[in-house]
Amino acid sequence: MKAAYFSEHGGLDTLTVGDLPDPELGPGDVRIRVEAAALNHLDLFVREGWPGLRLPLPHVGGTDLAGVVSEVGADVAGVRVGDAVLVNPGLNFEEDGDGRMVVPDEPDIVGETRWGGLAEQCVVPATHVVPKPDGWSWEEAAAVPLTSLTAMQMLRKADARAGDHVLVVGGGGGVAVMAIQLAKALGCTVYATTGGPEKVERVRELGADHVVDYKEDPDWWKTVYGASGKRGRDVVVDPVGQATWKHSLRTLRNGGRLVTCGATTGPVGETNIQLVFWKQLRILGSTMGTPRDLHDALRLMQEGRVRPVIDTVWSLDEVREAQARMEAGKQFGKIVVRP
Repeated sequence: MKAAYFSEHGGLDTLTVGDLPDPELGPGDVRIRVEAAALNHLDLFVREGWPGLRLPLPHVGGTDLAGVVSEVGADVAGVRVGDAVLVNPGLNFEEDGDGRMVVPDEPDIVGETRWGGLAEQCVVPATHVVPKPDGWSWEEAAAVPLTSLTAMQMLRKADARAGDHVLVVGGGGGVAVMAIQLAKALGCTVYATTGGPEKVERVRELGADHVVDYKEDPDWWKTVYGASGKRGRDVVVDPVGQATWKHSLRTLRNGGRLVTCGATTGPVGETNIQLVFWKQLRILGSTMGTPRDLHDALRLMQEGRVRPVIDTVWSLDEVREAQARMEAGKQFGKIVVRP
């Protein structure tokens, strides 16, 4: 099969497009003819590598994908050849002490711990395919899974509810675009930051009530905090990390909650510890999400209250250019690759 893969960790120059053997099909698996795969920062991190990451090489990335089932394993029931599906990329879950399904300490993720969707084929457990909603394009279907379940899990962990004032930092990235819409669908008043007048207008179109252009307003956190009558926001969703961390904390009210799922601008954020204890803040980490999160997000989308947002579409041969666009932070919504 044709695939985008790397045989060593590193920069964009390690990424090769060429032929690899077809992935093996297990008894509980399905083989998918990939129609579209959407990029995530996780794809970049896996390609670059990190201490402790051990992958059999070569490796095929791509956490989000949608396509047509072309083969089913011997033990598969309920999924048939010809089904149009998207994939829930989180492959393992466990129950907590209260019987709730949670993401485990060592999650098994499509495109990270096993080959992903940047290829003509992908093999995944049959239990993790979801029917593609009628009327959706392949690009839209591929754009949904990881960002929607991640954003939904973040809002759940932060206990965001109707009437809350929620700030989403970095409007334009995939998780932020989804979090803005999901928070609005939950009945929250949504504030967002983004960079540039074009992105400001697009964030407003997503439903954000108040948008601040951090390029025009470097003291954006003061603007956000002041807009609340210096009360502060109930929840901050910050997938950006180092560049925004200390300022995100400043926008919270007493007892406010900051939830993060990533650090695309760097892993070391400055924290004013006095601010944390004096205002009794909660800082929450969130990774991936559960099948329930994806189910609930898809329901809101099928009700027309949330929509996938596509930035650009590239061919598999252009995967380096597509990943370079993500590295540069130029996208608004999801970058999609078509094999």
